[in-house]
Amino acid sequence: MTNQQITIATTIAAPIERVWEAYTTPGDITQWNFASDDWCCPSAEVDLKVGGGYKARMEAKDGSFGFDFEAVYEEVKPYKAIAFAMSDGRKARTTFEAAGNGTRVTTIFDAETQNSIDMQRDGWQAILDNFGRYVESSAGHEQVQGGR
Repeated sequence: MTNQQITIATTIAAPIERVWEAYTTPGDITQWNFASDDWCCPSAEVDLKVGGGYKARMEAKDGSFGFDFEAVYEEVKPYKAIAFAMSDGRKARTTFEAAGNGTRVTTIFDAETQNSIDMQRDGWQAILDNFGRYVESSAGHEQVQGGR
């Protein structure tokens, strides 16, 4: 079976170091890893090395549905790229590139067969957009804290 690949991307007005940190730190992940305000990510686990695991709990805030998103890292190049294999065998790769005064984040992932390509792209893009908003809203605070 050949999976179709889907590409999503965003440019975030923050330095690549902060973007990487927010993308790979469990405490940050729980703040942005959901597509809409009626969902949440109550927990995340990251073992950021090749062969290490990633796990994020995704739940509807009303308690009606939830699932664990699990993967194993296949590539970890700090400030450049992360790739993982999901528990169903699909793969995803995210790259981080300096773009002017910000960081371009691009993810290419294998589509699954239960939902439409548009639905999958929209869902993953919504999470990535939420990530961008989170980093931009917290980046200034982080820079002030680090500059003391």
